[in-house]
Amino acid sequence: MHVLNFEEGLYEIEKKISELKSITDGGDTTFLEVINLEKQLIKKLEELYKNLTPWQKVQVARHPNRPHGLDYIDTIFEDFFELCGDRCNANDNAIIGGIGKIDNQSVMVIAHEKGHDIKSRAKHNYGMGLPQGYKKAYRLMEVANELKIPVLTLIDTSGAYPGVISEEQGQGHVLAKCLELCSSLEVPNISVIIGEGGSGGAISLALSNVVLMLEHSIYSVISPEGCAAILWKDQNFKERAAESQKLTAQDLHKFGMINEIIPEPIGGSHKFRDQAMNTTKKYIMKHLKKLIKQDAYMLKKTRRQKFLDMGNNIPVHKKEY
Repeated sequence: MHVLNFEEGLYEIEKKISELKSITDGGDTTFLEVINLEKQLIKKLEELYKNLTPWQKVQVARHPNRPHGLDYIDTIFEDFFELCGDRCNANDNAIIGGIGKIDNQSVMVIAHEKGHDIKSRAKHNYGMGLPQGYKKAYRLMEVANELKIPVLTLIDTSGAYPGVISEEQGQGHVLAKCLELCSSLEVPNISVIIGEGGSGGAISLALSNVVLMLEHSIYSVISPEGCAAILWKDQNFKERAAESQKLTAQDLHKFGMINEIIPEPIGGSHKFRDQAMNTTKKYIMKHLKKLIKQDAYMLKKTRRQKFLDMGNNIPVHKKEY
């Protein structure tokens, strides 16, 4: 079990509850003690998760038990058929894509996948897409445009893979092409930041009519560790960097960078996975039903104008570092 450092007190209560429940002949006293501990746990969860710091939200967004792209595909989509390869070089397992249905509405789903254990993380390269992954995403968005079906992207990446091989294969160019295509799609596109939204690897698939964020997800141009290393030459300033970056869903919604925040269960999506994914489905459908009523001209116009208007109302503060 992966326990976040600020959740250690909660883990002790959960451990005690589990031990008491394993006692088969505890009687009424044990039952009442379990009830009291569960009430205590819920109260502590509510207090803790209502007051998470930005750095704590970063930790929650990266929790290994948090639902990833394939979890969402398996849970909220029907008849999903994966489409592989970029028709040029190879298939990238960091980005999964294909056609599926959500409440009988056909959609093109494109999702980052990080993996949950050592083997799956290695297979999916920790959700960091290579150029062939973004070429695949580009191809699938073109197919969706031809078939006149909406595009739905599930974002969960620390960023596109930054290695030498990516530079050799034109990572920057491919990301720019994805941005260009996202902006000109003639079908609705919705993006959901389900965990991390990092740098060009995220925004290249999230230039959408509607951008949603889960309550404890994050979205930024660089990781707090990377920001701290640049500004203070020391990654130990990562908590200060997270605070300065305004990378939480609440900050981004206030600044008009995203459309809506999807509430998570008390305790986070990593504790109540199915509930979180089903809530996400409801929010997707709410916006999708509105978007499919718009014609291609309006979809492109409102999408582009939305991003052109970003930043107009953000106050600028000079700060000494």
